[in-house]
Amino acid sequence: MSEPFLSVVIPAYNEEPRIAETLAKVTEYLAAQDYEWEVVVADDGSTDNTAQLVGQVIVEHPNVRILRLRHGGKGWAMKNGMLAAEGQYRLLCDADLSVPIQQVERLLPPTGPDSDIVLGSREAPGAKRYDEPARRHFMGRLFNLFVSKLAVSGLADSQCGFKCFRGEAAQDLFPRLTIDGFAFDVELLHLARKLGRSYSEVGVDWYYRSQSKVRPVQDSLTMTVDLLKIRWRHRNTS
Repeated sequence: MSEPFLSVVIPAYNEEPRIAETLAKVTEYLAAQDYEWEVVVADDGSTDNTAQLVGQVIVEHPNVRILRLRHGGKGWAMKNGMLAAEGQYRLLCDADLSVPIQQVERLLPPTGPDSDIVLGSREAPGAKRYDEPARRHFMGRLFNLFVSKLAVSGLADSQCGFKCFRGEAAQDLFPRLTIDGFAFDVELLHLARKLGRSYSEVGVDWYYRSQSKVRPVQDSLTMTVDLLKIRWRHRNTS
């Protein structure tokens, strides 16, 4: 296969209940496109049958592959998956497809902005949220306020798990990451700004999934501590 136009990187930790359905939807969509593509499942040390189910998909779709990792956290899985990907453009996509794969058309050229990073956003113009509990929304907006004050100002939504990178930008940014948990998004964008990388937000449709592994209160507290670590660790980056 020649260099893919698009790599879809999906982090997975104990996703046995939904990984087969997710990959079916992703591969069905990609197979209908007129460009080369690949899917990289970054398995974050799953202890269930996630890897076996991905293996069954690989039999039918050789351009799907799995990266078996020790358990290190979502940021760890994303980092390794993005660096293993080979696409001209590389999409980070959550395993629950809270943003449907079809939304990638809003991020890619010629429709999407001409930026190193295009962020799917639940707050930018044109975005729609479906079925989100009010408490979850409040915690997300509160954390985004902390992000604006401590790390990256001017962003409507740093935490949506649907982001597209130019390949060379991904190769430059991801090796520099030090945060393995959920705040890796913020570190990534903090670094992008300091290194002069361009980024834009595009509104997407986002669906709340009740099986999400996000713990709004506990994860927000941990991520707030990580914000302080990010500022300190990259204070001399330029």
